[in-house]
Amino acid sequence: MLLIDSPSQNAYFNIACEEYLLKKFTTEDLFLLYVNAPSIIVGKFQNTLAEINLEYVKEKEIKVVRRMSGGGTVYHDLGNLNFSFHTLLGQHDFMDFSIFTKPVLQMLNDLGVPAVLEGRNDLLVEGKKFSGNAKLARHGKMIQHGTILLNSEMEVLGEALKINPLKFIDKATKSNRSRVTNLIEYLPKTTTTSQLKKWLAEEIMKNNPDAEWYEFTQEDLQGIQELMTEKYETWDWNFGFSPNYNFKKAIKVPAGFIEVHLDVVKGIIEKAKIFGDFFASEPIEILEEKLLGQKHESTHLEKLFSEIDLTLYFGKVSHSEILEAFK
Repeated sequence: MLLIDSPSQNAYFNIACEEYLLKKFTTEDLFLLYVNAPSIIVGKFQNTLAEINLEYVKEKEIKVVRRMSGGGTVYHDLGNLNFSFHTLLGQHDFMDFSIFTKPVLQMLNDLGVPAVLEGRNDLLVEGKKFSGNAKLARHGKMIQHGTILLNSEMEVLGEALKINPLKFIDKATKSNRSRVTNLIEYLPKTTTTSQLKKWLAEEIMKNNPDAEWYEFTQEDLQGIQELMTEKYETWDWNFGFSPNYNFKKAIKVPAGFIEVHLDVVKGIIEKAKIFGDFFASEPIEILEEKLLGQKHESTHLEKLFSEIDLTLYFGKVSHSEILEAFK
């Protein structure tokens, strides 16, 4: 087994790293550890916009990255340790999460933390979740990865993942918001993610005496960077890959009541209807037509609206007021 401690805290890098390693090491068992700066990691089959508080995420400059595996959305920050096992497909039952969560539980139990695996893929302590796990199979290998909340900023987690359930109607996988806790409540208050990483690596090596550390080469770093640029940093992957959805939002502005309905396919607006009690000097259908083929993304729509005289359609309004109806 190869053990890898990622040199980066960039979520784009670390999520890209998982795919890169999957392709490079086609037969070897791997154990990857990494810590991300504030970021939201979205499950492969989820509608990103329906999982996050977009305004808050932008304000706090929190990265949003879609991963390769299914499951729900999670929040990462410097108080959160992430682990990833790579092994040959077929060696273990794909639906059994206990095998690769066992080292985590053993480490914590040895430290006096009454951690257990409950349900299919969650690690809990006293009924509260501190770790979620997900799996994927590709190229003859299987990845099981998970999070460990040590001292994460719960207030930020709560705000970043707070969404309005009435805004989106889709068939995408929804996250199940559970009661969560930080392990710092059960460990010495001085415990850091670096210490937790060290303890977990020691547990892995205890059970895999032939394990050895692997450091990324320049070729590796270049390959991961290319994958970041081509895929994991892109709007198309992180937002456009989202399942199709219907968006609906109503706002009240001085010019009147405005209600927006959108049909969005792969992040692109395919149908648009705008209702309300505003007064328009131009048919609203003209604006609806202009919206077709545009990305359902605030920055993109802001640029579009800056080129349009919106007062022709809504009366005395600002661009920011109208943009709010599309968020």
